[in-house]
Amino acid sequence: MNISDIKKGLALPVREFSCDNRQLFLYNAVLFNAHRIHYDYPYATKVEGYADLVLAGPLIGDWLHQCVDAWVGESGELLSMEYSNRHAAYVDEVLTGIGSVVSVDTEQQTVEVDLRIENANGDVIAPGKAVVRLCDHG
Repeated sequence: MNISDIKKGLALPVREFSCDNRQLFLYNAVLFNAHRIHYDYPYATKVEGYADLVLAGPLIGDWLHQCVDAWVGESGELLSMEYSNRHAAYVDEVLTGIGSVVSVDTEQQTVEVDLRIENANGDVIAPGKAVVRLCDHG
């Protein structure tokens, strides 16, 4: 991928993500995250009022990172990333990672992208931004 080929508005490849109960448990175990909304269905639904077990916020951030990483591949590196979890996402829900180029700085060899994870209703679960540095091979 050459920086000269990247233009504002270019869409990153769309990616789909989903997490089942086992994956959610293992992910939270690695994080030492023992919040009951991630593994205790009666607690999550009856006490906290969620529709199902809730995906961990950092998992959503990891998926945003994967969207950028898959796009840039070996052609560059992630310099910075930020995101904010806005809505709960649930086990077995299919979520979509979407991104587009916001700006290109050919002098610095950097690209800024807007990112978001959406649910099937089109609700933005987590908006984000990333900056990558590309290596111009051309």
